[in-house]
Amino acid sequence: MGFCLFNNVAVAAAHALEVHGLKRVAVVDFDVHHGNGTEEIFRDDPRVMMVSTFQHPFYPYSGMEGRSGRMVNIPLAAYSGGAEFRAAVERHWLPALAAFRPEMLFVSAGFDAHREDDMAMLKLVEADYAWVTERIREVAARDAKGRIVSVLEGGYALHALGRSVAAHLRILAGL
Repeated sequence: MGFCLFNNVAVAAAHALEVHGLKRVAVVDFDVHHGNGTEEIFRDDPRVMMVSTFQHPFYPYSGMEGRSGRMVNIPLAAYSGGAEFRAAVERHWLPALAAFRPEMLFVSAGFDAHREDDMAMLKLVEADYAWVTERIREVAARDAKGRIVSVLEGGYALHALGRSVAAHLRILAGL
C-alpha cells in the first residue's frame, strides 16, 4: 500500500495505545498522498482518529470511500494552495480533533505538497506547514499534555523539503 514498507506512525500509535495505556490518539496526515495504509490499519479502532488532506484524484486513488467521523479525509484538487488547505484544516480537522480529544498526536509530515515538488500538483509553502504545525501544537497543548510525535513521510524537492522541515521543527520546538 502506498510508497512505504513500514508504517512508522501506525507502529508508534499502536505502541502508545498498548504499552502506555492511552485511550485516544490522533494521526494528522498532510502528505500529498492519502494515508491508505494508516486508514486500513485503524479503520475499525475507535481509539484512533485520522485527519488527512491529500491531492485527489492522485495515487493511491483512495480516501473517498473510508470517510467517517474518525477518518476525516479531506481531498484537495490539483493546484490547491494554502487557502484551500487551511480552510480544510479549520472546517474539518480542528472540530473533529476537538470532539475526539486525543491524548497524543502523531504527524505523518509529508512535505511533497510543496509548490516546488514536481511529484504532485499542490501549492503549499513553508508558511502553510508552519501554520498547520501551530494548529497541531494547540490541539496537543489543550488535549494531549503537549505530546506530539512527527515522522517525515515525503518531500522530493530537496531545497523545499529542507525549508519546510525547518519551518515545521521551529514551531514544534516553540521557536
